[in-house]
Amino acid sequence: MDTIASLFSFITTPVSWVIVQFHSVYGKIFGPDTGWAWGLSIVSLVILIRICLIPLFVKQIKSTRAMQTLQPEMKKIQERYKNDKQRQSEEMMKLYKETGTNPLSSCLPILAQSPFFFALYHVLNGIATGKTIGVINQSLLESAQKAHIFGAPLAAKFTDGADKVAQLGATLTDVRVVTAIMIVLMSSSQFYTQRQLMTKNVDTTVKTPFMQQQKMLMYVFPVMFAVFGINFPVGVLVYWLTTNVWTMGQQMYVIRNNPTPGSKAQAAYLERLQKHVTQHEKTRSRGEKAIVKAIVAKGRDRNEFERKFINSLTKVGLVAQADGNVVKGEAAAVVETEDGTTITTGGGAPKRQQPKRQSKSQRQSGTAAGGAKAAGESEPKTSLTKSDEPEDAQPEDAKPEDAKPAPKPAGGGNKPGTGTRSKAQSGQRKGPQRPKSPSKK
Repeated sequence: MDTIASLFSFITTPVSWVIVQFHSVYGKIFGPDTGWAWGLSIVSLVILIRICLIPLFVKQIKSTRAMQTLQPEMKKIQERYKNDKQRQSEEMMKLYKETGTNPLSSCLPILAQSPFFFALYHVLNGIATGKTIGVINQSLLESAQKAHIFGAPLAAKFTDGADKVAQLGATLTDVRVVTAIMIVLMSSSQFYTQRQLMTKNVDTTVKTPFMQQQKMLMYVFPVMFAVFGINFPVGVLVYWLTTNVWTMGQQMYVIRNNPTPGSKAQAAYLERLQKHVTQHEKTRSRGEKAIVKAIVAKGRDRNEFERKFINSLTKVGLVAQADGNVVKGEAAAVVETEDGTTITTGGGAPKRQQPKRQSKSQRQSGTAAGGAKAAGESEPKTSLTKSDEPEDAQPEDAKPEDAKPAPKPAGGGNKPGTGTRSKAQSGQRKGPQRPKSPSKK
């Protein structure tokens, strides 16, 4: 470790100068020889470095998004060359080269801050051995050696012997307990950061080398830091624990507000966005408009979470527009089903409605009414004048029993004016029967 740290000795002077500047500020508050003054100086160094690395972090996010847009192409390559792993890897590398993406871009923040990490290790190792380094003079060196963090000296290590720890004014038990707790916290935070990336912010429908890389880092980094952590001074453990906490918080913010399409984080984000847009009937922030605009632009390529989001807006009468706004009106909207088919609603388009199911009594009454109507059409009324009436015609007030039924034709058919109906036309008639009119002979 000392050999590696010596390779970055050219930046030990800037790193030591930053620490001294922060120490001069915190020393006035907590005292120049306290662990709070030196510990917060290291924490402030981490924050300053991470702020300077934000452009790299943004580049990392963009590169990750570019990798995600290649997921469909990667899936096609995997299906085409599923039996030839070598050809599959060659086609993947060719795709990366053509699109200008790099799967290793997720390691940029770690690689960029590695020189500062080793430079800080070089500074703290000089404090432990009693050597002035950078801008740290003899008085600052003595002050740093007196600083203790929870009873452990700033420059003490887990592997130090009792004599060396005693020279720094501490006990071996305090040093090992404090360093062991910090190593566990450092490894746990590193593992949790990678795990939440794999479980919440990755589209698991496509298996890519990028996913395999992230899965490997999820297990390799915690083990690596746990192994090397026993050789880190307490000040370096403070540095790395701080940067892990920063990374974890930064990643949680990105996962919550800018999730990967097709991931569980996107499903949770779109559910929150749907409730917010339904409540306010519009998108308020530029980030929300950008998300809605991207979903609308995808069209039939939307995933199941995005289709569910669009359909839920349509159900409450809202329409997602191409510019990212969500309005309430009669504009035409496209609703996608799970099988990819589209249904157009709104904009005056006729809505398909299913006919209402009738009850049994309604069907029977409708059948009877239809039969009565048909029977009425088959019985045309004949108006007879007085001169046309037969001499033996009965009076109008004759009882139905006195009327004689007309003879049934031989063919069994119905003739106009006969007053008879077929059972197929009349059906069953309910209620009182109408008196039969006399037949004309």
